[in-house]
Amino acid sequence: MAAYYEHASRLGYEQQDIIDFMCEALSTIADPDADLQTLLNTVLATGKYGVDVMALLDRANTSSYGNPEITQVNIGVGTRPGILISGHDLHDIEDLLKQTEGTGIDVYTHGEMLPAHYYPQLKKYKHLVGNYGNAWWKQKEEFATFNGPIVFTTNCIVPPAPNAVYKDRVFTMNSTGYPGWKHIEAGTDGHKDFSEVIALAKTCDAPTEIETGHIVGGFAHNQVFALADKIVEAVKRGDIRKFVVMGGCDGRMKSRNYYTEFAQQLPKDVVILTSGCAKFKYNKLNLGDINGIPRVLDAGQCNDSYSWAVVALKLKEIFGAADINDLPIAFNIAWYEQKAVIVLLALLSLGVKNIHIGPTLPAFVSPAVLKVLVEQFGLGGITTVEEDLKTMIG
Repeated sequence: MAAYYEHASRLGYEQQDIIDFMCEALSTIADPDADLQTLLNTVLATGKYGVDVMALLDRANTSSYGNPEITQVNIGVGTRPGILISGHDLHDIEDLLKQTEGTGIDVYTHGEMLPAHYYPQLKKYKHLVGNYGNAWWKQKEEFATFNGPIVFTTNCIVPPAPNAVYKDRVFTMNSTGYPGWKHIEAGTDGHKDFSEVIALAKTCDAPTEIETGHIVGGFAHNQVFALADKIVEAVKRGDIRKFVVMGGCDGRMKSRNYYTEFAQQLPKDVVILTSGCAKFKYNKLNLGDINGIPRVLDAGQCNDSYSWAVVALKLKEIFGAADINDLPIAFNIAWYEQKAVIVLLALLSLGVKNIHIGPTLPAFVSPAVLKVLVEQFGLGGITTVEEDLKTMIG
């Protein structure tokens, strides 16, 4: 919640009741006499304010950069030197794009910065040429072949090997950092000076190509609403049987190949709704489309899971459903770190039940907590692809 709020505030969007709640919640959990019901109420309230903070960040991003739109993103490389920008902060990539314009330097996104390509006010920069690589956990190999400077705006740093060829060309900012890496502070005007990064980039080779082609994204709630008639008609005709939300986080464990296999084995009349870096498990698969609607709809960053909540509530209204759980939507969320918690709690606060998370349950889920989550919300883990397809899709 704090991370999302920080990004929104950097764009000038603030909301005092969210700050008040965070102070109150921290006070509550520090009270050794707080009873189970008080703590449970605080957790559910965290989900409610989680929705609020994601809505605030959504408003900040779209007001500043326009509504995300369907975009083809290049995953190949050009011939000019490049700067690779990772993380989540759109304010930072805007600063970088403005300062690199006309310098002969290309800018590439990495990991969770991929959705920057979907925003009209960012994609207008012609030297924002593509996305390089995959999710955060592959950065050791991919940073070595990128050849140019790397900029971290937020977390997900993998410590480099002592002899890593890129270790002297990484820059950090905001709340992230690493020993020996240069940190770029914001000026008094809130903007950052990338002149040192740009000067270094000019001395570097162009990125080494590691893949070619394009991926498609930009399906946040405004874009999905523009397609609403087409989607609703496809559902009514039976061309789309179900939607499965597969947001969350990616990771290096082999057990996470489950999500690739799950996507590959989904029936052809099922559409994946995704956000966060979990999408890198399947966003480069050729899963086709349904009547022109891609079978993988990428809303954007992890905070853009908010879009799927908005879309679900809109579908509830369109179909006249009595309950959000009556909709043809299943939730299969890839768990990894803190931000997946706020997304999970946000969904629970909206009344969504029978959510599956995996490949392992979060460490904070003790037997007592699990009992509450299972009994009150039907929360479940994942098993095998075959069994889960039967459970979630039917």
